[in-house]
Amino acid sequence: MRVHRTQHQRSFTVLPNGLLQDRRLSYTARGLLADLLSRKDGWREDGRQMADSSSQGRGAIRKALKELTEAGYYRVDKIRMPDGTVRSEAHVFDTPQLALLVPVPGAVPVPDATCPVPGEAAAGPADIPPVKEPVQETSLPPEQEPDEEVRAAVATLFRVIRPEPRLRLGQAEAAELAPLVTQWLERGSTLGDLIQALLPGLPPIVHAPVALLRSRLERKMPPVPVLVSVPRQACASLSTPIPSLGGGAAIAATGAARVRAALRTAKTPARA
Repeated sequence: MRVHRTQHQRSFTVLPNGLLQDRRLSYTARGLLADLLSRKDGWREDGRQMADSSSQGRGAIRKALKELTEAGYYRVDKIRMPDGTVRSEAHVFDTPQLALLVPVPGAVPVPDATCPVPGEAAAGPADIPPVKEPVQETSLPPEQEPDEEVRAAVATLFRVIRPEPRLRLGQAEAAELAPLVTQWLERGSTLGDLIQALLPGLPPIVHAPVALLRSRLERKMPPVPVLVSVPRQACASLSTPIPSLGGGAAIAATGAARVRAALRTAKTPARA
């Protein structure tokens, strides 16, 4: 085998061979670990978002995170703060770490926040965000869930970009683009129309997927369907003319039908 490596000037990550060649881990787990280690400290993305923006389902991502936890590459700590709030803090390592990290000053670890060791179950669910940024659990009301139209647009966008790894997005980033996707659907565009507008002609490296997608969605936005005046035809038995079928009303109805279809698709549970 001949190995060819490119000398990179920016946007690259150096990983130890011990990690990349750790045959205890599946190729999926090693690939996921490399992806997580390439992110900046404080990156926010949970297991569900990883699965929705990749070609593999949630079951595969959950299993990969479990492998990484048992091998010591990934751990989630739950820490109780002096004010009574509890935060989850996830850590990812490029070498196996089986000892607990030094806790945050003044923090009291929650009793079940143990460090996984070989042969023991992983601490915390597999889809806790792989970030060091704390998530406060307080008595405040939960954030408002996005409406069905936004969820449908996000689901449509993920289906469009799923085959293209250079356009990987998080859930929040996809939600930013949802209004533009909704406009495309309302104007009668199909999934194929979005694929043709967003995927061809990408640069070798995409440094800002959100900005690129926003630019293409705005520049290539289809025009608003023109409502053509519908000619009226005289009825043989009535003196009042009746409108013919088709025209702008039919175009608008088609766009609305596609939005409703996207909403129904978004309600369908994703396969693991």
